[in-house]
Amino acid sequence: MKEKNKRKKQQAASGKNYTGLVLTCIMTAIAVIYVGFAIYFESHFCFGTSIDGIAVGGSSVEKVEDAFRTEMKNYQLTVTAREDKNGTIAGSDIDMEPVFQGEIETLLNEQNGFSWLIRMFQKQEFELEKVVSYDEQKLNEAVSNLPCMKDQRTPVDATYADYTKENGYALVPADYGTEVDAAKVKKAVSDAILVLDETVDLEQSDCYRKPAVGDDDKDLLDLIDTLNQYVGVTITYDFGDDKEVLDGTTISTWLSEGTDEKVSIDEEEVLAFVKTLAKKYNTAYSPKELKTSYGTTVTVTGGFYGWRIDNSGEVEQILADLKAGKDVEREPVYLTTANSHGEHDYGDSYVEINLTNQHLFLYKDGKLVVESDFVSGNLAKGHDTPTGAFGLTYKTMNAVLRGPDYETPVTYWMPFNGDVGMHDATWRNKFGGSIYKTGGSHGCINLPASAAKKIYETIDKGYAVLVYRMPGDNPTVVQQPQADVPSVINAISIIGPVTLESETAIVNARNMYNSLSDADKAQVTNYDTLTAAEAALAALKAQQPDQSQPQDQGQQPDQSQPQDQGQQPDQNQPQDQGQQPDQSQPQDQGQQPDQSQPQDQGQ
Repeated sequence: MKEKNKRKKQQAASGKNYTGLVLTCIMTAIAVIYVGFAIYFESHFCFGTSIDGIAVGGSSVEKVEDAFRTEMKNYQLTVTAREDKNGTIAGSDIDMEPVFQGEIETLLNEQNGFSWLIRMFQKQEFELEKVVSYDEQKLNEAVSNLPCMKDQRTPVDATYADYTKENGYALVPADYGTEVDAAKVKKAVSDAILVLDETVDLEQSDCYRKPAVGDDDKDLLDLIDTLNQYVGVTITYDFGDDKEVLDGTTISTWLSEGTDEKVSIDEEEVLAFVKTLAKKYNTAYSPKELKTSYGTTVTVTGGFYGWRIDNSGEVEQILADLKAGKDVEREPVYLTTANSHGEHDYGDSYVEINLTNQHLFLYKDGKLVVESDFVSGNLAKGHDTPTGAFGLTYKTMNAVLRGPDYETPVTYWMPFNGDVGMHDATWRNKFGGSIYKTGGSHGCINLPASAAKKIYETIDKGYAVLVYRMPGDNPTVVQQPQADVPSVINAISIIGPVTLESETAIVNARNMYNSLSDADKAQVTNYDTLTAAEAALAALKAQQPDQSQPQDQGQQPDQSQPQDQGQQPDQNQPQDQGQQPDQSQPQDQGQQPDQSQPQDQGQ
């Protein structure tokens, strides 16, 4: 039994020794293999290593060099260019050879062969600074023979097309051409060859010459936007029933590219356009046809009344409208305006002054407001009142009219032609007839106070004043305007408080009333006012001395029917010479009065 156990112990010990021996052999083999590979990788590159894209794992320096030589024998570089002008350069074309200057040995020495096991699981990629050489002259020839170097097209700058109504100003894209920078091409090719790249793209390598102005040039795009802003504006002018449209078709002819790619507007061309409008629509200084209150039609010449465009002001407004970039509908900028557009720019509100008959009519909205005799400029002294169409310059009360040797206060002063105007003349007790021929003013329209007051209350700055003479040498007998019920009621209502100066208005109203039919007379609601005014006037006359009965009854004009201007001057002209201005000093009728010191060139 003991012997048997002893044998078992010997067998177990023998087994353990055998296992230890096997393990020792295995470990020894592994160590030998590891050391063997470590020694091997001292002269060979580890697995997973590449140089300049060539796999060199397990290769010696000599084998790596052979691999480079083999690759260079088959090397070919593809040069990609615009418009399919691609080309190739083979290594053999330029005597391409590898150059080894110890870089491969250095990489191998830095490898540490004993780390081969770790490096098996790591990729090692290396690039050499320079591994090839080539013939410089042959490279130059190869580059110059590339298709992209032939028939090059010079780039053309981006710009904008001429204006069209459909597209405005549109971008004309740049022609980028095919012209290359030869030095950049050679460098791009050389750089690719040195690292054995198979392709080089000249576009990506920035080898092409560029236009100075490209499609995305900010200044150009801003310029086009500004041009289109200007031509996109439409200005619609209102001339009453007529319209004039200024749009891109005309505006585009004014525009050009100025300095620093800014839009320049030819203001002379803008002014020419404004002058064209003015020539077509200005009515100032042009003759006016007037159907007079006597039924005849006269041509009123002279004077400044009418529409007149402010040329410089309108140019400035157009430029402002263009810069604002918005459509507008408006009137032009005017220096002077009138009542209406069309054939008669004075409309139906105006003062009609008939110098031949020394009679005045004031119309407002087509209705007669005032009718009165007056005294105009002294013909004998050369102070004739100028004819023409004018606009009231201004109006003021309690003015002092000054001349070379007189100062005369008036209550109502209404100048319309320089220092010629309408005003009350309280120093006169007669108006109309032929007084003006030898006893007239320096050119102003002398009026009864009641008529001057009513005119003053009705008109304002710019009101049309039409001054004319009837054709022929002799005055025309005043014909009362066509009467109807409303005009008679109006004629009675404007009489106002009765004074001796109300006689003209009262006689006029009576004559108009008498011309009505019996049926129409019954519709005059204020007839009692007329009869009361007539009675009041008669009472005032009865209180007056013989001034109401002029010495020469044959010379006394009927205030309701102005007399023939061929009659002798009225001898009943007021004699207060202290109020009469110096008639021997004619003034310049065209001068503008000092508004702070009103002038009467003929009181």
